[in-house]
Amino acid sequence: MAAAPDPQNPAATTVPRSASALPDADRDRFPVAWAGWADPAHREPLADDLLGLIRGAFGISGEPVAAPGEPAAVELPASSLSDASREALVATVGADHVLEDHDARLRHAGGKSTPDLLDVRGAALAEVPDAVVLPATPDEVQRVIEVCRDQRIAVVPFGGGTSVVGGLRALRGDLDAVIALDLRRLDLLVAIDPVDQTATLQAGLLTPQADALLRPHGFFVGHFPQSYERGSIGGYAATRSSGQASSGYGRFDAMVVGLRVATPSGELRLGGGPPNAAGPDLRQLVLGSEGTLGVITEVTIRVQPLPRAQRYEGWALPSFAAGSAALRDLARSGERPTVMRMSDEVETAMRLATVTEDAEGAAVAPDAPDAADGPDPAARCLVVVGWDGADAATVDGRAERAGEILRRHGGVAQGKEPGEAWKRGRFHAPYLRDALLDMGMLVETLETVTTWSKLDALRARLVPAIQEALTARHGAPVIVMSHVSHVYSEGASLYLTVVTKGGDDPAATIAIWEHGKQAAGDVLAAERASITHHHAVGTDHAPWMTAEIGALGVAIVQAVKDRLDPTNVMNPGKLLPG
Repeated sequence: MAAAPDPQNPAATTVPRSASALPDADRDRFPVAWAGWADPAHREPLADDLLGLIRGAFGISGEPVAAPGEPAAVELPASSLSDASREALVATVGADHVLEDHDARLRHAGGKSTPDLLDVRGAALAEVPDAVVLPATPDEVQRVIEVCRDQRIAVVPFGGGTSVVGGLRALRGDLDAVIALDLRRLDLLVAIDPVDQTATLQAGLLTPQADALLRPHGFFVGHFPQSYERGSIGGYAATRSSGQASSGYGRFDAMVVGLRVATPSGELRLGGGPPNAAGPDLRQLVLGSEGTLGVITEVTIRVQPLPRAQRYEGWALPSFAAGSAALRDLARSGERPTVMRMSDEVETAMRLATVTEDAEGAAVAPDAPDAADGPDPAARCLVVVGWDGADAATVDGRAERAGEILRRHGGVAQGKEPGEAWKRGRFHAPYLRDALLDMGMLVETLETVTTWSKLDALRARLVPAIQEALTARHGAPVIVMSHVSHVYSEGASLYLTVVTKGGDDPAATIAIWEHGKQAAGDVLAAERASITHHHAVGTDHAPWMTAEIGALGVAIVQAVKDRLDPTNVMNPGKLLPG
């Protein structure tokens, strides 16, 4: 069946169901680890040298001592959903799509931050949705929200479930119940316009699913966060996500052309064309609102032509400062790579930036940066750069010209293998966290963004603040690694990974991390760096939102929420300080 022309735009096509829907085999998402990152069949064992370092630094055996038990053993509170509320929801989406069983509620009890995973590894959960509701269309989403408004039920929108900032905690505020609104059935490619290079996607599509639907048309999303396997189109818009190829394709919020949003006060349809001057851009109210104003049901984005050539390679830079200067100059040049990433000396030495799997599934890492024509490779920083393009000659030309900039800052070419290794393993790091948590370790991340002039000083203050706070809390050694992975003309992100020994039980480990998180948030606020670059706010960063946008800014956002969601059913307790 051919695609139907759009009468409003002859170049656009409304995609028929046969071509817009995922094949049945692809509609059922792979199982998600209930107490781990994503695919439970995926195991990312630590490379031998990394495992040896962890054993030596922290005095642990390296054997699993804190692995999760059986999900059925986790105690959940009884559902508080009333009979009237249940009947109203069933009337809207059908009995098969209102789930109150233990497994569904447990798997929707939070996201994938370390505290989230430790929570579900405990013996009992206090915060859990009373039901999981699965609407199939934007109209059903609207009706579910209206039912929840009338029945005093909090709504936690649930896409891929990858929030790492407490954005999916089942908070109900002073309401009578709380549901997780799972959008997985909103999985269509609604329309595509090859002339305008835009596509309208339903919000529940995961990135691999969206790419699979776009590929026959010659396009893909061009968004590659570490959550690529599980992140959803609606979630990216709701959190203003940024992917690893942001230097070439931009942040996700910059890709958004139009939005369809269900709110307790009615449906919003925003944007759809080029930038204009018709007052404030209301899309920006929704982008980054994290489900507190309504539920994004459709997203129209600029899509990217499939690249015909790619080149990824590694460079060794003599220091973090030298690497930062090189990335800054690349960002301001005409040779800006699609991917720009720099690991600091600690992350480079531990070789986490390029850990990947061999053919047998064992974790391996490429050789350390070549010491030729430079200092000890252990004191150097690995820079990975990559280019997508229409042909190999164009890509190679850009890479060679960028190489001149890197050499001016002391860069030594390491060849293609470090870049290719990073590309193969770029979605695997969270699985390494699972292995470390099983060993009784505490592993968590945080990120920020600041200007180039402040980047080095911020890192120099932030790293010891975290180390001192955690050491004071429990006395164990603390390793803090950092990298730059999103680069702009005026500044760059800074992403930190923190590793230390956990507590005697999940609750004790969470308490240890909260101490370090408090210290980090206070430094970011004091230095006027952002409390988040791409992880969003959720509950974890909400205490610092006033420092980020000011008291008047908080009041403005609250006023918008009061208008769209006067009964505060939409994801209460997130984004804004309590």
